[in-house]
Amino acid sequence: MMEEEELEFVEELEAVLQLTPEVQLAIEQVFPSQDPLDRADFNAVEYINTLFPTEQSLANIDEVVNKIRLKIRRLDDNIRTVVRGQTNVGQDGRQALEEAQKAIQQLFGKIKDIKDKAEKSEQMVKEITRDIKQLDHAKRHLTTSITTLNHLHMLAGGVDSLEAMTRRRQYGEVANLLQGVMNVLEHFHKYMGIPQIRQLSERVKAAQTELGQQILADFEEAFPSQGTKRPGGPSNVLRDACLVANILDPRIKQEIIKKFIKQHLSEYLVLFQENQDVAWLDKIDRRYAWIKRQLVDYEEKYGRMFPREWYMTERIAVEFCHVTRTELAKIMRTRAKEIEVKLLLFAIQRTTNFEGFLAKRFSGCTLTDGTLKKLESPPASTNPFLEDEPASEMEELATEKGDLDQPKKPKAPDNPFHGIVSKCFEPHLYVYIESQDKNLGELIDRFVADFKAQGPPKPNTDEGGAVLPSCADLFVYYKKCMVQCSQLSTGEPMIALTTIFQKYLREYAWKILSGNLPKTTTSSGGLTISSLLKEKEGSEVAKFTLEELCLICSILSTAEYCLATTQQLEEKLKEKVDVSLIERINLTGEMDTFSTVISSSIQLLVQDLDAACDPALTAMSKMQWQNVEHVGDQSPYVTSVILHIKQNVPIIRDNLASTRKYFTQFCIKFANSFIPKFITHLFKCKPISMVGAEQLLLDTHSLKMVLLDLPSIGSQVVRKAPASYTKIVVKGMTRAEMILKVVMAPHEPLVVFVDNYIKLLTDCNTETFQKILDMKGLKRSEQSSMLELLRQRLPAPPSGAEASSSLSLMAPTPEQESSRIRKLEKLIKKRL
Repeated sequence: MMEEEELEFVEELEAVLQLTPEVQLAIEQVFPSQDPLDRADFNAVEYINTLFPTEQSLANIDEVVNKIRLKIRRLDDNIRTVVRGQTNVGQDGRQALEEAQKAIQQLFGKIKDIKDKAEKSEQMVKEITRDIKQLDHAKRHLTTSITTLNHLHMLAGGVDSLEAMTRRRQYGEVANLLQGVMNVLEHFHKYMGIPQIRQLSERVKAAQTELGQQILADFEEAFPSQGTKRPGGPSNVLRDACLVANILDPRIKQEIIKKFIKQHLSEYLVLFQENQDVAWLDKIDRRYAWIKRQLVDYEEKYGRMFPREWYMTERIAVEFCHVTRTELAKIMRTRAKEIEVKLLLFAIQRTTNFEGFLAKRFSGCTLTDGTLKKLESPPASTNPFLEDEPASEMEELATEKGDLDQPKKPKAPDNPFHGIVSKCFEPHLYVYIESQDKNLGELIDRFVADFKAQGPPKPNTDEGGAVLPSCADLFVYYKKCMVQCSQLSTGEPMIALTTIFQKYLREYAWKILSGNLPKTTTSSGGLTISSLLKEKEGSEVAKFTLEELCLICSILSTAEYCLATTQQLEEKLKEKVDVSLIERINLTGEMDTFSTVISSSIQLLVQDLDAACDPALTAMSKMQWQNVEHVGDQSPYVTSVILHIKQNVPIIRDNLASTRKYFTQFCIKFANSFIPKFITHLFKCKPISMVGAEQLLLDTHSLKMVLLDLPSIGSQVVRKAPASYTKIVVKGMTRAEMILKVVMAPHEPLVVFVDNYIKLLTDCNTETFQKILDMKGLKRSEQSSMLELLRQRLPAPPSGAEASSSLSLMAPTPEQESSRIRKLEKLIKKRL
């Protein structure tokens, strides 16, 4: 019973002492402790296990118990002291609370007294300042009244003076007075309900109207519309009248400007009427010379009459441009059949020179917003006729292939007057486009004739293959046309010119490049009877001459140059044309055409060297390898292959020195063509003795080393072959070596032979295994059991792989295709 009561007491004590996490955290911050006994999550079992981790530690249990008891006694003493200290705390707390409440009541009473005194002080201040506020309002109203009366007096007197000065045409005094009257009148806007004020306002408006009509009449009298002669000098009255017009309705100013400019250009319309000889394009210089004289005459006579901010000189020039553009467009529509290319270009050149003169003389601030927006797009730097245009710009596309990497010249500032007159020539630019079409056609024909007359380029072994000079001439002419057309128009004519460029780029690729590639007598596409007859008689296969090899390399280099320059041409065209038409500039098809010429040239070089090696491979397959008694040096067919490689490759490499990447492509394509063909002829060498297989292995290794050295063969400077090429050669020739190693291996026991075949050839299959067995000279009965064993030991491919392998068996491989061609050759020879 005592134990149960103690347990219940402990549980009740634990329930009472269960503190919240916030309280526990506060206790830990006030009384930090590392003692496990002070932790909220104290576990007695863990604590005891910590004190007695092993059975041997129980020997000190008495000592530990004594320490704990001592600690308990100390805690009891501390608790007792704290409890006794808290006996009088409650009474002291109540006494302190009562004192605090008394202090608060006293403070509240003092605050209330202060508030009452502040309200009394405020009331006293209001009584004192009441009279001051009244006086202040009275002063403000009196000041406003005096000011308004003064303004009214000034307005009334000013209106009277204004009417009197208007009648006497004293425009100098009117200009100053009118501005002051209008400023004073602004103060009376809120008083317009008063009849007298409204009457004065109406008198001011009537004076302004009268002034406007009077000034217009004065200008009409000074510059009559019907008259052809103008007064000898400016009038001071009209100069002051212009100052007044600046203050009046802007329409008065515009009317004065319009009438003056119209009267000033009336003589121009008479002199250059449509039926006059000087109105035609061949005398367009006279138009611009006339306006230049008129501008000088205006500056001398009327420069001081009009205010500077009216920009009268520029306005006259701009109106002249609009009139000229209209008149030129009208006369060109009437006489469209008389427009020739030289005449059109002459007129455009003189016109753009005049527009450049205007840009240097004026700022273009009087142009309307629409005109400015339309004329800002074409930059002045595209104008080939301006004096500051660099002469070398026409050769920009043809100088260097890498000219895009060079820093570009900064563009000249935009010409706001560009196209203000020359825009009228755009509908007639079809004459220019047709002319360029004809000129380019003649240029291509001349290139063809020159090529036939001069013949192929001479062999070049020092600086790489020579680029045909005709391609540089073509792109220089393209650049000239592009610059001219872009300064004429950046719209649809540029698209039409681009179409012409595309047409003759294709013709150049077909007639000059593809059309002059040497023709092969024997190609992958078919055979000729003459080639078979020559082969039957024991002659060598027809090869390209040194001149033909150099010609192919030259055409390849030219096509590569044309490809790079065509890309630059496309970028330049996009810079010249309007932004909305950029998407229509696309020379991808022409670049693909030049890429095709490059591929055809490389293929011809590969076919030539490949065909030269064919007789040697045929000789290899016809040797009696079962009769070879000892292994010697490399066989004669290997020497023949190496000889052909050493004859062709150095010539090709030297002539493609400037296009190194395409020489690498040639090497890769030759390796991809020669190695499968070599393996195909290797399978034809049957039966083979052990010694014969060793000799073939030696020959294969020799060819492998030659092929690895192919890119730098015969060169004084030895370069490391590209990794992509080396990988192809090593992979292909290693497969040939593995085939021969399988042939050399004994075919018994069968399991070892089959496993050795699977191990050496990663792409092992039954067809290759069948050919190896034929090379070993095994009988069909022996082969069948070995083939069955191979099928059992080959890993089963997944279903997808089976489908792909079945499809690959259905489609003829390059080796099978070559075998068919050889069978066709033999059949034709027998019939011949």
